[in-house]
Amino acid sequence: MPHRHLDCKGLACPGPVLECKRLIDSQQPDCLTVTVDNEAAKENVSRFLKNQGYTITTESAGDGVWSIAGNRVTSTTGGKPDGCAECAVMPDDELARLARKTVVFITADTIGRGDETLGSKLMKSFLSTLPELGEELWRVILLNSGVRLTIQDSPVLDELKRIEDSGVTILVCGTCLDFFGLLAKKAVGDTTNMLDVVTSLQLANKVIQI
Repeated sequence: MPHRHLDCKGLACPGPVLECKRLIDSQQPDCLTVTVDNEAAKENVSRFLKNQGYTITTESAGDGVWSIAGNRVTSTTGGKPDGCAECAVMPDDELARLARKTVVFITADTIGRGDETLGSKLMKSFLSTLPELGEELWRVILLNSGVRLTIQDSPVLDELKRIEDSGVTILVCGTCLDFFGLLAKKAVGDTTNMLDVVTSLQLANKVIQI
C-alpha cells in the first residue's frame, strides 16, 4: 500500500483521530503521514496510531504545525510492505509480545461495596500486584470515580507512578476529571478522551475490569 498523506490542519479533536480511523479502516495503509496544527491533536493522533500498530515519528513543520509519520510494524520474516522502503521492521519475538496486550480498566476508587477502608486496602494491593503481569500489561485506564486514584492525595498514587515509570501507559478520562473538579489535581497518567478509551479496549487482547 503506497504512503498515504492526511491533512488535518484546522480540525479540533477528536476530528483528526476520526479522520485517521476512517482512512485506516478503508485503506489499511502500511505508512501514512498526518499533519495537525494543535497540541491535543498531535498527542491524540500519535497515541491512536500507536494503538493501531504503527511506529511514530513526529516532526515540527513550524508555526505550530506537526507532521506525524506512522509506519506499520511488520515481521522480519515477512519483509517490508510493498510500496514504502521506510516501513519499520520488528523481530517476531517482539511482535509476539505486542500480541499479548492486557488493559486494566478501573471505574471505581475502591474494590467492592460496603467498607471503604477495606475496599481501599484491596485496591492498593491490586495495583501493587499489576507489575507481575510484566510486558503483557499494556494500558491502565481510569474512568468514572476511578479517576480519583490519580490525584495528588490518592492513597495509591505511588503504586500508579511505579506502573507508569515501568513504561505502561495510564489513560485518565478528562471528562470525569472535569466533572469531579480534579483536572488541576491529577498527578499521574495522560488526560484523554472517550475515543482513546474505546480504541484501547477494542485493541486489547484481554481486559481486566475493576
